[in-house]
Amino acid sequence: MDLNLNDKSVVVLASSKGLGKATARQFASEGARVFLASRDEDALEKTAAEIREETGNPNVAFSVCDIKDAGSIKQLITKAVSAHGPIDILVNNAGGPPAGSFDDIDDDAWQHAFELNLLSFTRAIREVLPHMRKQGGGHILNFSSSSIKEPIDGLILSNTFRAGIIGLAKSLSQELAPDNILINTIGPGRIGTDRVDHLDSVNAEKLGIPIEDVREEAKNKIPLGRYGSPEEFAKIAVFLCSQANTYVTGQSFLIDGGMVKAL
Repeated sequence: MDLNLNDKSVVVLASSKGLGKATARQFASEGARVFLASRDEDALEKTAAEIREETGNPNVAFSVCDIKDAGSIKQLITKAVSAHGPIDILVNNAGGPPAGSFDDIDDDAWQHAFELNLLSFTRAIREVLPHMRKQGGGHILNFSSSSIKEPIDGLILSNTFRAGIIGLAKSLSQELAPDNILINTIGPGRIGTDRVDHLDSVNAEKLGIPIEDVREEAKNKIPLGRYGSPEEFAKIAVFLCSQANTYVTGQSFLIDGGMVKAL
């Protein structure tokens, strides 16, 4: 299937590692012009070089961006347009907030999670909409979590703001449809990333058991019996942002190997 992504201008937030990096790599392999962003310039430079070498696509650029800062996001989009032309595709991504239950979280942590995991997405969308409208359409994809279907114990910040992303995307799917702009959300389950490694480590310490036991128990709850790979996640992400998808908008999907039982 031809995804018709050649020369499309793509911005992927939080893309120096993990799911963002895998998704950026997949876009590059399809011939898109990819613009990376994160707070770590050294990691961005390394990731961009790796993607160029692995895919043979020279059109991979980057800029440092603090997605909690409105001015930084505005500068990012300006730089991306200067490098690769008007934005066709925006992939919203952000690191997960700290683990903890309600009694563990103070106002500063709530504010930080709001700015990182919800407000950053709205700001990035606001910046790309003029370009997409001028071009007659575009795709926006939000990375979220399996908690959009089933809350995860001990992750109250993530549970709260990931759910907010769903409300945002569903509302925008109605508002942006006349502009031919499609917006969807995908949530990873147990995908092999640094974030999941960290959460497994937190659980192991909390329970006083080896991390291997935590992982084995998690795998037993996944019908496919294993953690997913970032590459498996990225393939679905890229498909939803491609010209193979011209009619799906306002929807949320899980990439979880069947782990979540909710309808």
